Amino acid sequence: MYEQLNISTPTLLLDEEKCRRNIEAMAEKARRHDLLFRPHFKTHQSQELGRWFRDYGVDSITVSSLKMASYFADDGWLDITVAFPVNIREQQRLSALASRVQLNLVAENTESLDALDKLLQSPVRIFIKTDTGYHRTGLGPHQSELIDRMLNRMERSSKLEFAGFLAHAGHSYQGRRDKVVAEVHREALDVMQQLRDRYEGRYPTMMVSLGDTPTCSTMTEYPGVDEIRPGNFVFYDLTQVFIGSCSAENIAVGLACPVVALHPDRQEIILYGGGVHLSKDRVEDPGGRTIFGYVADWTQRGWQLHEKPAYLRSLSQEHGIVRATPEMMQRTKVGDLLCVLPVHSCMTADLMKEYLTLDGKSIDMMKW
Repeated sequence: MYEQLNISTPTLLLDEEKCRRNIEAMAEKARRHDLLFRPHFKTHQSQELGRWFRDYGVDSITVSSLKMASYFADDGWLDITVAFPVNIREQQRLSALASRVQLNLVAENTESLDALDKLLQSPVRIFIKTDTGYHRTGLGPHQSELIDRMLNRMERSSKLEFAGFLAHAGHSYQGRRDKVVAEVHREALDVMQQLRDRYEGRYPTMMVSLGDTPTCSTMTEYPGVDEIRPGNFVFYDLTQVFIGSCSAENIAVGLACPVVALHPDRQEIILYGGGVHLSKDRVEDPGGRTIFGYVADWTQRGWQLHEKPAYLRSLSQEHGIVRATPEMMQRTKVGDLLCVLPVHSCMTADLMKEYLTLDGKSIDMMKW
């Protein structure tokens, strides 16, 4: 399959058909549960891929930075949530964005609110970042005094409108085909329901927003939730396969890597494809091995994961070391291309900055 694509260096391949199926399935799930679908675009970071979402009724998005918000605003997205605690040093970009789109920001302290009130000329909506157990950022229900101070501060401002409570249950990524994801989801729902019960009477239009690919992919009930914001689902990856969010057939990106050396004595294949292409994210596979990717078999129309795949055991800056199966060792030649399915597709895409579709079409990404 890959011979017709004329690949000479590590190249991130995109299976558009799989990607669109992933988008359609999540959009349909949101409709089925009467949820606003606000996908996180930090995974694909591409205006062209963003337009595919419009084909499935999406008109509001999530991003991870103001620069990313500007990039997608330039392509006509007018309702954008920046799901990262507001950085008040970016005054110019905050003011410019607030004047041209419905900008939704995330805060967890009154200092940010004070600064926004002073620097903005146009109104914004503010979500209070909520910690449901991930313990990265956010406030818990027990911090009601601080939450109340933030709400009172917004009420004194004509430019800051309280939007609701927003959370990312990132600890769902620790699940491995067991009850962990379900437990994380239940805990998140409980935390958000406590906040809804406490503040809904005062703010009847407030929203509860949750977003992580494992719970959005696997859970079937979302009581008290108004919107979901998954991102990784657009491509999925091996981590999501091991969690149980998807099957290997859902993975929509693969890194094509040239073979530069063979070491039959230790059953290893050396790839031009390392940490600067895949990132150094790693995961433990079901066999207990620490891996940096699996090698998939090429098919007539893409790739397919073998039942017992070879795996990347090590990465340095440009090198990838594959622990090959005897069969792969025999059939692989220097100059071949191998297809590596990533551990973390978001990081891989961010590093590669460009996609090549299976039809040979180049798709650009946001350049930092």
